[in-house]
Amino acid sequence: MIASPNGDAEKDASENLSLAGDGFDTVIKAKKAVDAACPGVVSCADILALATRDVIGLLGGPLFKVELGRRDGLNSKASNVEGNLPRANFNLEELNALFSKNGLTQRDMIALSGAHTIGFSHCDQFANRLYSSHVDPSLDPSYAKHLMQDCPKNADPGVVIPLDPQTPAAFDNIYYKNLVSGKGLLTSDQVLFRDPNSRSTVVQFANGPSDFNDAFVTAMRKLGRVGVKTGKDGEIRKDCTAFNS
Repeated sequence: MIASPNGDAEKDASENLSLAGDGFDTVIKAKKAVDAACPGVVSCADILALATRDVIGLLGGPLFKVELGRRDGLNSKASNVEGNLPRANFNLEELNALFSKNGLTQRDMIALSGAHTIGFSHCDQFANRLYSSHVDPSLDPSYAKHLMQDCPKNADPGVVIPLDPQTPAAFDNIYYKNLVSGKGLLTSDQVLFRDPNSRSTVVQFANGPSDFNDAFVTAMRKLGRVGVKTGKDGEIRKDCTAFNS
């Protein structure tokens, strides 16, 4: 959340440029409200983790406890993002490699991918599936036609498409049903069903919303322990957009 006058903070990385500004504002407002009652105790990192849980719950997803006690990092560079977030064109092997280096299993990865039941993507993240030498055969033809209507060649960079075309405002397991139907928006989505090594888990989550919810909560708890800063490794920022000194 650090803002850099040089434009090289973590939030300035190309992968993060489309993150909603009002989402950052919500965390900043929450930090001010918490500090008004209990100054210097709750980190921006913990507030962000709690806000994530609450959004999931408000959209109909599972409720879960969040482990607290994180400190805010002392470093924020755009270059730190490279290699730490999945790309839209990743195959299963690349997805597993990225998640496994943080102690997350393939099942965890598939469950966390279910967060794409909400949110949006810019057209350039999946244009290659529509406008290469042929339309990606793993795409449902009617869905591909719909995408080409909403995202023509050289579409306005500001145009966004729901990651879940069925229930984009609900946290549910429809994302997995979409994959089974060939309606995964990104290559990294559809590959979860297309690859036989991950297909059975997708089918399980598509048929069992409780199985998905349980796996998602387990994966979120594990993800919440990745890279945690404690003690002198971090600080509790007074302002989420700046280091204390």
